[in-house]
Amino acid sequence: MREGAHPGRIAAYPAQDLSLEATRAIGRLCRDTRRRVGRKSTTREPIIQEPEPLEPEATRRDAGVTESSRANRGWWDLNADEYQIEHGTFLGDDRFVWGPEGLDEVEAELLGPPEDLKGKDVLEIGAGAAQCSRWLAAQGARPVALDLSHRQLQHALRIGGGVPLVEADAGALPFADGSFDLACSAYGALPFVADPVRVLREVRRVLRPGGRFVFSVTHPIRWAFPDEPGPEGLSISASYFDRTPYVEQDEEGRAVYVEHHRTIGDRVRDVVAGGFRLVDLVEPEWPAWNTQEWGGWSPLRGNLIPGTAIFVCERD
Repeated sequence: MREGAHPGRIAAYPAQDLSLEATRAIGRLCRDTRRRVGRKSTTREPIIQEPEPLEPEATRRDAGVTESSRANRGWWDLNADEYQIEHGTFLGDDRFVWGPEGLDEVEAELLGPPEDLKGKDVLEIGAGAAQCSRWLAAQGARPVALDLSHRQLQHALRIGGGVPLVEADAGALPFADGSFDLACSAYGALPFVADPVRVLREVRRVLRPGGRFVFSVTHPIRWAFPDEPGPEGLSISASYFDRTPYVEQDEEGRAVYVEHHRTIGDRVRDVVAGGFRLVDLVEPEWPAWNTQEWGGWSPLRGNLIPGTAIFVCERD
């Protein structure tokens, strides 16, 4: 999401039928498409009178800033409907969840006590349908929800709530220096960018002195294991130290989805290079109440190895 980054477009989306019923219908189409185009698909359905496109090839190869940004913008626009249908209930419309484990900001207070959020200007990066921002607004904060994906932000409009929405690249934030007291990102932007330090420096720039940035990503140890929720996901299959990005590409070799691996040490060094001080590193345990599977996250794996890492950083 970095080199040649889109400077950002602030909130102006055309009115569009995004009722729940319309979303479900689109989601059915997206599910059919994703079986042929989406991430790590294993099933297909025949398409009548239409040649079936090749399923993307999953590989490990270099993917730079521009390619990663272009691929992931397209992937999230294509899959936003299905994502919200599959995970919208778990995420809620106005709940702040840090990851598939279900760690809730109400309990974690990583941004600070809820009563201290009142009147604070907060930037949510990779906001999706702005669920976290709605929760922040309910605490009296003044959130702004930013995402690379136009379609994700249309879902934010569908749910409503009046939170300002910004379509922009996290590596080129369209805000003046010192615009926010806090910033947060629950699995937004940082897992998908080729240059995380650039994003961190941008976040630092728009924060006021003493501002806090909290972000969650896939726990780096997961990259050594297959992305499977069952027993097959418990055997090491790759080197933890292999930083080669995970890429899905079409038949012409163009990336359609990219994730970037950083070790724990890399993430800490990125935080420091971005001008932050690391105050805490949270590795949520899998709670007994959570029986869901979410991609490679599951109770089986969650009880044995960490799935999420949350970095709590402050700007001096």
